[in-house]
Amino acid sequence: MAKAEQFHAIGRRKSASARVFLRPGNGTITVNKQDADAYFQRDTLMMILRQPLLQTETAARFDVYCTVRGGGKSGQADAVKLGIARALTLFDPELRPGLKKTGFLTRDARIKERKKYGQRGARARFQFSKR
Repeated sequence: MAKAEQFHAIGRRKSASARVFLRPGNGTITVNKQDADAYFQRDTLMMILRQPLLQTETAARFDVYCTVRGGGKSGQADAVKLGIARALTLFDPELRPGLKKTGFLTRDARIKERKKYGQRGARARFQFSKR
């Protein structure tokens, strides 16, 4: 297999990072050397993963192989989704407007807010007692 047949992209969400490789194939999705259904275990997360492929109608044309680190399962699924969308734009730049319009190429920048001193959490305060 030639290198030109493989498309590589990186997706991130919260503290999760995913390296995604698109290869010509029949539509299998592998995450960390496991089948994606076995790795994510929830139908909603699998639906999130497949959104860019279904929207561009390329689900049966590529095998997706990805390695994911950090975060929880939900953040990892969103990171893989972004990685797939970015890899699809490398495969065919004409897919970009459709993916951009549906928001698949936008990196979700929301991360956990830091805890502040003198408080119980990021926004939660210690209980106030007047007496």
